[in-house]
Amino acid sequence: MSHPSVPHHIAIVMDGNGRWATGRYLPRVAGHKQGVEALRTCVQSCVDRGIAVLTVFAFSSENWSRPIEEVSGLMELLGMALTREVPHLQANGVRMHFVGNRSQLSSKVQAGLAQAELDTAQNQRLIFNVCFNYGGRWDIAQAAQKLVKNGQPITEMALDRAMALAHVPDPDLLIRTGGELRISNFLLWQSAYSEFYFTDKLWPDFDAAALDDAIVFFKTRERRFGMTSAQLKTHDQPHPAKVHAVRVA
Repeated sequence: MSHPSVPHHIAIVMDGNGRWATGRYLPRVAGHKQGVEALRTCVQSCVDRGIAVLTVFAFSSENWSRPIEEVSGLMELLGMALTREVPHLQANGVRMHFVGNRSQLSSKVQAGLAQAELDTAQNQRLIFNVCFNYGGRWDIAQAAQKLVKNGQPITEMALDRAMALAHVPDPDLLIRTGGELRISNFLLWQSAYSEFYFTDKLWPDFDAAALDDAIVFFKTRERRFGMTSAQLKTHDQPHPAKVHAVRVA
């Protein structure tokens, strides 16, 4: 337990697409397109390495404030990616979940997300969560609202079960590319005991070797979950904060 092997759940803030494009005198959308290629490589690398869950930050609730042409390009890119990538994900045994507030998305986009989830619903090799129009504060608020609506008391365990990512354990390793040293409203609740790995590498340049570097870093970490190093030697089970039922709808 104190020196983990391959993380069960990896979460990634995929940052640097725009800067990658700007550095090559290309429109920012070109960087996002290249980012999709990097994501395909990352998903395959996770499957190959036995990672059980991959969660990525694709579009935050704050990204609506970006230039309209970039937002429109991202929406168009999402539709294209779903059409092209879902068959590959299906073939690789990858199950998709889209996590976030869908009410602000067009009916066409909402239908595309639902169809991708339906098409991959039986797959079991990797759970692939795409956080789209997602924010950590939104997630906590919607969980609390859900409990109030159902007349349930707001407790830590109840909130945990009402979160948008309640179907998977919390991330063991959270990676952020692009050189920034913050998590930008991503998985605020779920990352309480995650190991954080920051890299200057821009997302379009993040390849299998870069993922392996992050995993090597993770293997060096002593995960104490509030205990001391001495206590870890007498505990065979993870801290209760890291354990909750996996609920896949």
